[in-house]
Amino acid sequence: MPRNNRTPVKPWTLSRAALISVVCFSLGIAGGWYVRGSQSPASPPGSAAQAAPAQSTELPAPSQLPSATQLKQVADANAAPLLAQLQVDPQNPELLTRVGNYYYDAQQYPIAVQYYERALQVKPADVNVRTDMGTAYWYMGDADRALTEFNHALQYVPDNPNTLFNLGIVKWKGKNDPAGAVAEWQKLLAAHPDYEAKDKVEQMLAEVKAQQAASRR
Repeated sequence: MPRNNRTPVKPWTLSRAALISVVCFSLGIAGGWYVRGSQSPASPPGSAAQAAPAQSTELPAPSQLPSATQLKQVADANAAPLLAQLQVDPQNPELLTRVGNYYYDAQQYPIAVQYYERALQVKPADVNVRTDMGTAYWYMGDADRALTEFNHALQYVPDNPNTLFNLGIVKWKGKNDPAGAVAEWQKLLAAHPDYEAKDKVEQMLAEVKAQQAASRR
């Protein structure tokens, strides 16, 4: 999901970049247009999570997708320095969020949610983290909890574009509510006419409206 208001990050290591490229590919197949709550749609997931270089971790050959175990191993290695810092500063929301992002990027969504929840206990109004957590719940198969988190985020920032983007997708794909999805995306475009993923929103609007028209025939 898009990351906003984040500090510049250090370059990825080759192992980290390889992991993200694989994860992006697999997520693109499984999740369609989803965006992270705190990351630009044009950027690879987790791009702002990189405040520290990744540990050197061997990955399988490019022709092979890594297993869940391999992805978790990379996330564990990347998160290890941050977890050491959390031993000293366990309530640091930025550290908690960055750890959560590593596990999100590695598709370890239940672990990511644990760290996002801890971060939100300290900073409940962090809309980006709450949107990321909602999307993690969606990938875990819990559309209702995803909607709850998105709606909670909108209580703090009613026109947050990435929250509205993902809220529309869950209404459409998870709750069979195309009219609700259209309403969310139209609200997004009205508030943010220059939204980075405007072309994707317009594409989804056209697809939903075509489906609605076909169902009325």
